[in-house]
Amino acid sequence: MQHTSYIEISESAYQHNIKYFRKLLGKNVRISSVVKGNAYGHGIENIIPLAENAKVNHFAVFSASEALEVFKVISPGSNIMIMGYLDDSQLEWAIENGIEFYVFDMDRLEKAIAIAKRIGKAAHIHIEAETGFHRTGFEYTSLLALVHLMKKNKEHIRFTGLCTHYAGAESISNHHRVINQIAEFKRFYSYFMRHGLKPEYRHTAGSAATLTYPQTVMDMVRVGIAQYGFWPSQETFIYQFKTNKANDSDLKRLISWKSEIMAIKYADAGDFVGYGTSYMANKRLKVAIIPVGYANGFSRSLSNSGRVLIRGKRVSVIGSVTMNTMSVNVTDIPNVQKGDEVVIVGKQGKLSISVASFSEMSNLLNYQILARLPGNIPRVLTK
Repeated sequence: MQHTSYIEISESAYQHNIKYFRKLLGKNVRISSVVKGNAYGHGIENIIPLAENAKVNHFAVFSASEALEVFKVISPGSNIMIMGYLDDSQLEWAIENGIEFYVFDMDRLEKAIAIAKRIGKAAHIHIEAETGFHRTGFEYTSLLALVHLMKKNKEHIRFTGLCTHYAGAESISNHHRVINQIAEFKRFYSYFMRHGLKPEYRHTAGSAATLTYPQTVMDMVRVGIAQYGFWPSQETFIYQFKTNKANDSDLKRLISWKSEIMAIKYADAGDFVGYGTSYMANKRLKVAIIPVGYANGFSRSLSNSGRVLIRGKRVSVIGSVTMNTMSVNVTDIPNVQKGDEVVIVGKQGKLSISVASFSEMSNLLNYQILARLPGNIPRVLTK
């Protein structure tokens, strides 16, 4: 193992998850695979081929830089959609290469039209509606000018999508707000239809809305964290359990994170382990040193509280997690030695450490844990 740790990505788990969504959505709803944040830490170069093998050919990213990474690996016939940042200097590249992108202000639309006119290619736009999230999107009061500009320049734009984003569909506490957003989106759609502008796709649902608000499933859904095997929240799972008799295993985690023991040390009773005095041995201990620390995505907050799996046993992190290492107590594991496999996230024997439990220990969300996994950790595809 040349690197200090590696991540395994399960192809069969991904196929399983897409099948679950196809069964849930039916054959007429397109799935857009959200691969922002390096495919939620799984690696864009790994997920794109898995998705295309599963007949998913639409990919959503946040920025033009992410779009370029996807562009390098997609097959002909697959589409890319930029949901967020797109600098004026990148607009021409996007339009020239048929990259779809959100439009949420008049400035972007005007510049896109000007470039489309100049290069003779239509801009593939998704109009984002402000329905109550208050981040980006056109206000309803701006639609008169927006529709006028779109109709005036019909030959230079392709109205690929009308979209919005829900403010917390993963939690029942946001139910009233989400219901209001759904109604507001319908008002936007009716306005465009009355003025003879019909989008190719209406898409409002991310993973959470797809799983908990069936009325948000329109022509396309943007599936992010759920395609990687994670319920957006316990509430989304409970809803699926009640309505579709879902099991927790209906979504399978793709990711396992592994390392190995780099050294074995001993500490006598009264010795402090690692930096400072946060952990003192109460008896003679056998300590395994693992070459993974907070620079590798293992949070320093897991000092004296984290767990890993070695030889099918759950063992405790002792002392402070350092930039490049952690120490674990292997006193009760017979024959443990240098080179033994260490599972940080995943299964070993009958035990497992999920990203969910890992995130609970570090007081971070699943999303944060996944997004913080450094890109230089090798990702390995497994069946």
